[in-house]
Amino acid sequence: MNKALVVILAAVTLDAVGIGLIFPILPALLRDVGHVSEVATLLGLMLALYAACQFLFSPVLGVLSDRFGRRPVLLVSLAGAAIDYLIMAFAPQLWMLVLGRAISGITSANMAVATAYITDISSEEERARRFGLFHAMFGIGFIIGPVLGGVLGDFWVRAPFIAAALLNGVNFALALFVLPESRPGTPGARFDLDTLNPFKPLKWALTFKALIPLMAIFVIMNFVGTMYGTIWALFGEDSFKWNGMMIGLSLGAFGVFHAGAQAFLTGPAVARLGERWALVVGMACELTALVILGMATQGWVLFALAPLFALGGIGMPALQSLATTQVGPDKQGQLQGVLASLVSLAAVFGPLFFSFVYFQLRGGWPGLTWIVGAGIYLLALPLMLGIRRTHRPVPLSAE
Repeated sequence: MNKALVVILAAVTLDAVGIGLIFPILPALLRDVGHVSEVATLLGLMLALYAACQFLFSPVLGVLSDRFGRRPVLLVSLAGAAIDYLIMAFAPQLWMLVLGRAISGITSANMAVATAYITDISSEEERARRFGLFHAMFGIGFIIGPVLGGVLGDFWVRAPFIAAALLNGVNFALALFVLPESRPGTPGARFDLDTLNPFKPLKWALTFKALIPLMAIFVIMNFVGTMYGTIWALFGEDSFKWNGMMIGLSLGAFGVFHAGAQAFLTGPAVARLGERWALVVGMACELTALVILGMATQGWVLFALAPLFALGGIGMPALQSLATTQVGPDKQGQLQGVLASLVSLAAVFGPLFFSFVYFQLRGGWPGLTWIVGAGIYLLALPLMLGIRRTHRPVPLSAE
């Protein structure tokens, strides 16, 4: 791996840790600042607001990075995130926390820029493996973040926000002093208010017929992916009488196996099978795991399924790599912004849908929710027939 890739992966990991730090303590902070005991509805609204801001601003940041360069957009978003977390750390009123979560959603849309950066510095043959590393490092950061946030929050409810601000400060320093530019901005580029229209990149993406089935599969996979965070803990409690430690251990096992597969298996799988068949294999593994999970009657089955779920993790990097071949190197930021926006759209509606389904089935067969998810996943299989690969020139590289 070259220096640029190491630095951007380190930045992605730190960003994920910073985002995950505040999730365990956010309900307690809402109770403390809002002076209310029941915050479930407010928490749900804040999570939806966060995802909605990502949906709106991921395409914008992607387009801006194509026009002005990756580093300037990363630097502005990281600096904004650090300042925002500090404001939230000392916010005395509830409306400030709500506004802070909205701004956090805007600044965390820089993941689109990070994936565009990886596209810039990678040949077509390297992209799937490197996207696997990207998802793995983000996953590792998201495992570390909540654990660290829970520990810090026990000392002081606002401490995780200060830690998140410091991590974003470190990230800013990495981007400023170490990270090289992967794609310089367009000479003489001017800021156009039309650039701030988040729906313009989505409309642009829909003009590529070969990209449409890939985007549809991307939405389906991410929509089903929201099911794990939404009902995993509830399912463990209701079906196996698990306590918090068992839920944490199962999620940890899931995350470690998933990150390992994306980091070490994606590259070999794509090299041997090609991106399309790696995607098919990943989807088949996850479908199988979901059906088995739906029929599980013993808690150990969830741990035994962790490797099979992990093999499902190779599908997303392969799909993302396929998508990059459909547009030229000058539009990779715009493409990654659109894909990140679709992830956020799934994050808004997926938890609402699966929580509703689970509570309808909870009294009878709660595991049926996983099979419902598998059924939705099946909708992606016919779309595989619409996938075709378009070869593009090798993008610019950064030393």
